[in-house]
Amino acid sequence: MSPATSATATTTVDPYAAGPVAHGRFLTRINPLAKLLAPVPAMALLIFVRDAVTPASFIALSALVIIVGVRITPRVLAVLAAIPLGVIVIGMGFSLWTDPSQVDDTTVLVQLGGWTLYSGALGVGFATGLRIAAIVMLTLIAGLSTTGPDLVRASVQQLRVPYRIGYTALAAFRFVPRFAHELDVIRQAHRVRGAHGGRGPFAALARWFGYVVPLLAGAIRHAERVALAMDARAFGAHPDRTERHLVPWRARDTVFVVAFVVASALIFFVTFPWGLS
Repeated sequence: MSPATSATATTTVDPYAAGPVAHGRFLTRINPLAKLLAPVPAMALLIFVRDAVTPASFIALSALVIIVGVRITPRVLAVLAAIPLGVIVIGMGFSLWTDPSQVDDTTVLVQLGGWTLYSGALGVGFATGLRIAAIVMLTLIAGLSTTGPDLVRASVQQLRVPYRIGYTALAAFRFVPRFAHELDVIRQAHRVRGAHGGRGPFAALARWFGYVVPLLAGAIRHAERVALAMDARAFGAHPDRTERHLVPWRARDTVFVVAFVVASALIFFVTFPWGLS
């Protein structure tokens, strides 16, 4: 073998590997279980805080980790932009639901007839909105940087989840995009044939009923193909299976978990929300 051929062979990329760890973003290289485990203590403690500074600090920390560790795409930007909108909506909603008798010693902001909005109610509402947003942001650390196959592989390899459960659940989740594709094909076929045309609620209802039968037929065909493929590979015949793609737990995963837990503890130590009256 010539040197050029040897160099080419050593740099060949496996086309069946389960997703690249490219883009130079560190979160894509962290074990999925580490990204799930690291925020858990903070998420559990955030349930019991009532101030606004602590959840706001965790929102900032999570946003920093996501921006640095995940490749920024329009989908990521849309998700991050939805967080402040959610805080506003939830904060205003909880402000209206807060019992006025619990905050009637605070400043009156709005008064309409017998209804009064106090600044204390606004504070309670937005503290709740920030708390929910902080928990959501902590979950997005793993959600925006982890693929389903890698999570299943890590669960099977590190948590010893039976592969019959893990890969069966993964196959079930993959039915969702398949159904979306089938529905799109059925809609296009109906448009070409001019079936269930017209406007109005009755025409829309007729169109949806026309989608049900072919969609169920496509789902059954797809399920049969998946079942035959799993049987052909002797799925479930043995207690263990070899893994083509390994998702090991490395030292950097331990460092990430420890660093995130330390940062979370530091935020709680500085803000100490349980010391507030």
